[in-house]
Amino acid sequence: MSDRSLLARSHRILHSVSLVVIFLIGLSALSYTVAAAFGVVPWLSFTATFGDFTVPNAGMITQIVITVILASLFFFMPSAGRVMSLERAHRDFRVSMEDVARAYHVCHTADRSGVFSMSSEFDAVRERLAYLRDHPDLDSLEPQIMELAAQMSQQSRELADIYNDEKVARAKTFLRQRQEEVERQQTLIVEAHHNLRDIRKWSQQVELEESVVASQLSQLEEQLEATLPGLGYTLGKDSAEIVPMPQKPAAE
Repeated sequence: MSDRSLLARSHRILHSVSLVVIFLIGLSALSYTVAAAFGVVPWLSFTATFGDFTVPNAGMITQIVITVILASLFFFMPSAGRVMSLERAHRDFRVSMEDVARAYHVCHTADRSGVFSMSSEFDAVRERLAYLRDHPDLDSLEPQIMELAAQMSQQSRELADIYNDEKVARAKTFLRQRQEEVERQQTLIVEAHHNLRDIRKWSQQVELEESVVASQLSQLEEQLEATLPGLGYTLGKDSAEIVPMPQKPAAE
């Protein structure tokens, strides 16, 4: 039993005991006051003062007031009893529905596994009821609860056929394959992004090296053009062709 159930049960017991105690005390006070009124027993007596004023018959007045208060509680006891009855009925209904739900779950699970084979409504209910009666976890349930669970399971047999274990397993396998395919595609896309980034980086590096080489060639060509005239050569139309410069005629 859980702590919550134990606490609720203790509350109900204390509530019942309190009602019985209040009823006995009130009945005793009422009986004693009636007997005192007929002179069978003495009244309660004590002296009470309020400042300089002495209250006459304070004990009798106090006894009557307490008796009236306790007797007035009798009018609240029927309503308290009705509340307890409603709580008890609600608790019994909730427990019954929990039992029905548990039995229905067992029957519906068996139906999804293909345990039942009868097609007619009467035979299907009877087959499910026999299965519930033979189930080891449901031996403490009442026959009415098992019958209700069997009828509910028979009404939902189409649902059990649609969502039977084989179809559900096949659907899960299909979804698992699709999930694996999506994950594989995502891996390929990530690899493609990495390759594209490497290609871009490599292309930028090659372009930078080509520009450096072109700059170096241009500097070499300028230096060569400045050096060749002193040696009597010059560059032709083709920058890679070096031709001798024409000699000036010697003075006669």
